[in-house]
Formats: sequence, structure tokens, C-alpha cells
Amino acid sequence: MGSTNKVKAAARRARIEEMRRAEQVRERRNRIVTLAVTTLILIGLVGGGWYLLDIAEQKEQAEAAPVQGEQTWTELSRNHVDARVAYPMSPPAGGNHSQMWVNCDAQVYTKQIPNESAVHALEHGAVWVTYNDKAPTAEVSALSARVTNTAYSFLSPYQDQSSPIALTAWGHQLKVDKASDPRVGEFLDKYVQGRQTPEPGATCTGGITP
Repeated sequence: MGSTNKVKAAARRARIEEMRRAEQVRERRNRIVTLAVTTLILIGLVGGGWYLLDIAEQKEQAEAAPVQGEQTWTELSRNHVDARVAYPMSPPAGGNHSQMWVNCDAQVYTKQIPNESAVHALEHGAVWVTYNDKAPTAEVSALSARVTNTAYSFLSPYQDQSSPIALTAWGHQLKVDKASDPRVGEFLDKYVQGRQTPEPGATCTGGITP
């Protein structure tokens, strides 16, 4: 009888030990699975973060990159003056200017406008589109249609420029031969109220209409 009880007790201890080992195996497996899942999540988060940072960096670089062929100027003065200003570029792309801006909200002018008032409009984030007598009538019509559909832009004739068409923003200028040049749209998209604007959000109405 005693030996039978000993056998049963030994069998019970063996089952308990087997159950304990099985529980330990499950716990180790659960820890491994949890660690693996956590690692994958962290990798995904880090990878996604780097991806988002990379996208943001690419966007930043695209916004900072100049339009092909444009000229740029920096450290342009911004004083209000009552006299005529001798600008170093033609058309002017910034510098001292009149205290009154020219109306520049999708505005088309058929006569040349004062440089000093046009420059003030550039300070407000407008793009000034100009043309000389080398630009055919059809090109001027195409430019007029684009400007009338683009807020913070204005168009006027300007004889003293080296190309048929010029687009000017504060500190930036692009000269092209045709209104169909894809850089025209690129310049407008980039610089209408662009990051170069000294006074972003300033009005383009309420100025003068020569």
C-alpha cells in the first residue's frame, strides 16, 4: 500500500513538473513574440518617421530650388521714398519704393506703370509680368488671360527689358521668349505669395491704378 502511494505521489510530481516546464515554454514563447512584435512596430515607426522626414526634406529642397534660368538678388532695401529710384535690374525686383503700391490682384495694365509702386506690390508677394514690343499680340493675350486668373499678379508693358517677357517677384526674375514656356507657370506657382515675400498676406488692392 505504501509503495502504491509513493508511485502515485511520484507520478503527480512528474505531471506538476511537466506542467511547470510547459508553462515556462509558453512564457518564453510569449516573451519572444511580444519582443518581435514590438521590434517590428518600432522599426515601422522609425522607418515611417524617416520616410516622412525625407518627404519633408525633399519638399523643402523643391521650394528652395530656383526656377531654371532665374536671377536672384538678396539684401534688398525696403525704405519708402518719394523720389524716383535707380534700380540695378530691369524690371526692378526689389529695393526702395513708393509708399503706395499698384493694385496687383489679377490686374492687367495696358500702359507702363511706375516702378516704385510696382516694387511695393512685389513686397506684398505679387508677381509682376511684363512684356516689350518684341512680344507678339497673341503672347500678350495669353499672358493677360493667365494674370486675370491669378491672384497677386499683375501685367504691364515694359520696354526696357532684354527679353520679350519677364516675370518678377521680390528678389527673383525670370526672362522668357514665349508665354507657353512651362517656367512661366512654375514661376507663378512658386512666387505668388511665396516664401520670398517680405510682407506675406499684405493686401494687393486699395493701391493706385495708373
